[in-house]
Amino acid sequence: MNKLLMEENDRLQKQVSHLVYENGYMKQQLQTASVTTTDNNSCESVVVSGQHQQQQNPTPRHPQRDANNPAGLLTIAEETLAEFLSKATGTAVDWVQMIGMKPGPDSIGIVAVSRNCSGVAARACGLVSLEPTKVAEILKDRPSWYRDCRCIDVLSIIPTANGGTIELIYMQTYAPTTLAAARDFWTLRYTTSLEDGSLVICERSLTSSTGGPTGPPTTSSVRAEMLPSGFLIRPCDGGGSIIHIVDHVDLDVWSVPEVLRPLYESSKILAQKMTIAALRHIRQIAQETNGEIQYGGGRQPAVLRTFSQRLCRGFNDAVNGFVDDGWSLMGSDGVEDVTIMINSSPGKFFGSQYSTSMVPSFGGGVLCAKASMLLQSVPPALLVRFLREHRSEWADYGIDTYSAACLKPNPYTVPCARPSGFPSSQVILPLAHTVEHEEFLEVVRLEGQAFTPEDVALARDMYLLQLCSGIDENAVGACAQLVFAPIDESFADNAPLLPSGFRVIPLDSKPVMVTFQPSSSIFFHFMLVLYDGPGAARTLDLASTLEVGPGSNRSTGDGEPNSYNLRSVLTIAFQFTFENHLRDDVASMARQYVRSVVGSVQRVAMAIAPSRISPGLGPKSLPGSPEALTLARWICRSYRIHTGGELLRADSQSGDTLLKQLWNHSDAIMCCSLKTNASPVFTFANQAGLDMLETTLVALQDIMLDKILDEAGRKSLCAEFSKIMQQGFAHLPAGICVSSMGRPVSYEQAIVWKVVDDDNDDAANHCLGLMFVNWSFV
Repeated sequence: MNKLLMEENDRLQKQVSHLVYENGYMKQQLQTASVTTTDNNSCESVVVSGQHQQQQNPTPRHPQRDANNPAGLLTIAEETLAEFLSKATGTAVDWVQMIGMKPGPDSIGIVAVSRNCSGVAARACGLVSLEPTKVAEILKDRPSWYRDCRCIDVLSIIPTANGGTIELIYMQTYAPTTLAAARDFWTLRYTTSLEDGSLVICERSLTSSTGGPTGPPTTSSVRAEMLPSGFLIRPCDGGGSIIHIVDHVDLDVWSVPEVLRPLYESSKILAQKMTIAALRHIRQIAQETNGEIQYGGGRQPAVLRTFSQRLCRGFNDAVNGFVDDGWSLMGSDGVEDVTIMINSSPGKFFGSQYSTSMVPSFGGGVLCAKASMLLQSVPPALLVRFLREHRSEWADYGIDTYSAACLKPNPYTVPCARPSGFPSSQVILPLAHTVEHEEFLEVVRLEGQAFTPEDVALARDMYLLQLCSGIDENAVGACAQLVFAPIDESFADNAPLLPSGFRVIPLDSKPVMVTFQPSSSIFFHFMLVLYDGPGAARTLDLASTLEVGPGSNRSTGDGEPNSYNLRSVLTIAFQFTFENHLRDDVASMARQYVRSVVGSVQRVAMAIAPSRISPGLGPKSLPGSPEALTLARWICRSYRIHTGGELLRADSQSGDTLLKQLWNHSDAIMCCSLKTNASPVFTFANQAGLDMLETTLVALQDIMLDKILDEAGRKSLCAEFSKIMQQGFAHLPAGICVSSMGRPVSYEQAIVWKVVDDDNDDAANHCLGLMFVNWSFV
């Protein structure tokens, strides 16, 4: 394939040179030709008329480029074509091959990014098994493959004499975070054929320098510029097409906060979001058309793609909160860390993302709580993968239940935090994935459990439709995203969706040494970034605290090795329906929940940051977890303080001896996490505990306490939970539990106690200790 593409590149470079020469020659001929004007309004006759008038008044060099002069638009179109071809197959841009692309016969193609050019640019070349006309049709439908495209309106179509078309297009794109305004483009798109049968779709912005009609005014967007870009589609002799793609834009980087500018200056991000996305989409459709991809569940590929598009679009709508969609800003509670927006516009809910069943008949709407933050030293792919696989670390079962209730005619009341609650576990059911597995659609079943009579109403299985993308850590510049929406058991093709989720976008890594102000007291692992409304972004003392703007004291090349910063921007958005009389209560709940999620993500980010992971360790410790010797000392000391007895022999209270005695103890001794809104997960077990659970240290953290206890054991633990929190320990009666393999295990007694640190700070309980006495398999 590489040889074929190299030969094609050489051939096209020669063709470009020839076309450029012919274009210059035709311009000279047109300027000297004298032809009688006709009343025909075709592009060809207008060009002739324009040149005839120019002979009589030679002052303007080119025909006037305005809406009433198609000849001017044709001139712009031909110039755009020549410039695009010089980028697609030539060296008009300094291209460097993009690293991290998958090699071999399954490679999507050859991808390159710009270096030291105006704006940012990317190009790609690939081979697909579709005919050129079909490829052109797909590529012109930009919203189907460009997830950031909010709308595209073709305001005018002008046929050309050579069988092509000129289109005047207004396109608006979503902002990727809550911290900057959306972008829009006013462009001319030219579709034509070359002599060898190749199809060309090229496009560029119409500006004061290029000429042409003025585009629609911008309101909630910043006008960006598309430099000559497009698609060259050449038919192959044996069927299929070779596609050359060029994307070249100037996103007006100076209009965004400095901390976010790498998002708008990165050609790698542009390549992932547009250039590679287009190639992947075409390849996906080609394989589906050829029957190479089979999906289960009886769903057609087009239906599954529509679900993915609706999830992304709904999440983008929530993040951006456009006023023309009906969104309005709600007052804060005095702390500007979470933005609340509401939408009560009926038109909002009749769209593809929503359903009238979501809006109460007696008045209501949708509320969105969102926040953004800057993370450091956390790979986006790793963070999103953790959030996907360990939902219990951040999600609240009561909130999930409320979200699912929006699909029912009588929603539940507004939930509140339940400190003793045990949320559900999740089962991920694969639904579909793209060719290179960079994105997959799945159904998540949340299995509910009732531990007290008042929990029975909430204890039911719920379902989420979930889209996960960008979790390949080797994909340079890829955005990692986890978006989900509650669905009911029927899961109809037109199921209403109200998406929420996370998006993590990498910033270009640079060796940066940041100098803090002497007066600064903020030394977080991340910085919260705040949003005051559409188009108004600010950061929490970011400018005054981190001084990374012009004139600040920073070094970009001579820092220490440990100053290498892997930075990314995390955006969180959660949507909820509300009834008018409960709007303030839902807003309070949503604000509190997002703050809780932010705190959980902070702890997770600190735990999985590569700088905090030792290659020699097995399972990753939870945030704040001590080393093994310290944990062993805390377990034994806490047991003695709370119960008054000794867990181990008195002569084994030092160092390695204590750890060895704890590890070899005949009873199963374990520790599990202690969180208010998350199911307890095992974090430590001695050898007997691992034997009882039939697991390993690596897999231990995937096991939740409520999954191994039977119903009687769960009720007993819930009944004694307040006593454990107040007195420090409790004894549970004999019972039955199950191992991770489903085998029943009997025990004579279970002892549960709080494990605290050396300061004996009850306010900082580390975890729960458990000991199953005289256990055996039944």
